[in-house]
Amino acid sequence: MAEPRLPELADLRDGVLAARLQHLIDHKTKPLGSLGRIESLALQIGLTLRSERPVLVSPQVVVFAGDHGLAARGVSAFPSDVTWQMVENFLAGGAAISVLARQHGLALTVVDAGAAKELAPRPMLQSRKVALGTADCSRGPAMTAAQCAQAIEQGAEVVRSLPGNAVLFGEMGIGNTSSAALIMARLTGLPLAQCVGRGTGLDEPAVQRKLAILQEALLANADAHQPLAVLQAFGGFEVAMMCGAMLEAAAQGRVIVVDGFIATSALLVAHALRPRVLQRCVFSHQSDESGHARMLAHLGAEPLIKLDLRLGEGSGAALAWPLLESACRILREMASFESAGVSNAGTDPQA
Repeated sequence: MAEPRLPELADLRDGVLAARLQHLIDHKTKPLGSLGRIESLALQIGLTLRSERPVLVSPQVVVFAGDHGLAARGVSAFPSDVTWQMVENFLAGGAAISVLARQHGLALTVVDAGAAKELAPRPMLQSRKVALGTADCSRGPAMTAAQCAQAIEQGAEVVRSLPGNAVLFGEMGIGNTSSAALIMARLTGLPLAQCVGRGTGLDEPAVQRKLAILQEALLANADAHQPLAVLQAFGGFEVAMMCGAMLEAAAQGRVIVVDGFIATSALLVAHALRPRVLQRCVFSHQSDESGHARMLAHLGAEPLIKLDLRLGEGSGAALAWPLLESACRILREMASFESAGVSNAGTDPQA
């Protein structure tokens, strides 16, 4: 198959910088370890940005949109037209991610990776359309090898076009929980039933119909096992583009904020291709989509929050964003025992 250009990722493990960051964290005016996950988050961001005083600059929310041929089989509670209609809602400022991006001062870019309608150019919209939706993966690969490579490389181009040192990843695409479940089943080896959930709100009989259709897709692509082949077989253009964007963000040393089930499926492929991508990833939340907890466990990922979200769009990443800001401010602004003139007896790890 056509091979996309994939960046090599440096190993962020740095004993000297890690020790210095941990020393700074441990000597803030607080009991040792008392800020819990915020402390490990501060350490991770410091290592990613190679700084003892990390600052998150021009954070970007990027929502990739694409349609899936499989949706015609009825695997979603909504028709494919909802994909382009929601893109219009993002651009008009009325979607959840639009509201949250405004609230937190996050720049929002929507990428047309492969919506099944031509979309008029707008300032917030990047047109990177590979095709008007993928093929039906229950009958063969969702995309050609060339299309898969194109989507990955276009994702990298999106990141190169945007400023800043942090990217929050979201998506929109009717049928893409099915795509994510198939990628998950093939790359983790878990039974398909443990990967498939209610998506946009299917009842139990509809979930069982979805499961049967997805089993057809696995059989139709029985030879797809390597990461790129799995992405070509089951991915949406938005998933493939997000995978390429994540790898490029990692290569540039940006903090990667992963949203829910579909965004994590893109990361699952990226991780299979370049395992060090995980060093740059903050997992914002655990989705209410049933397979997400297992997908996170497979990656050894610990999400920051669990609010029973299953919206997508990058909404969970935006909701978790203030925690990243707080972690950086703790490192930069919180006084040490020494600078504040506070006794640290009993709390100093060196005491």
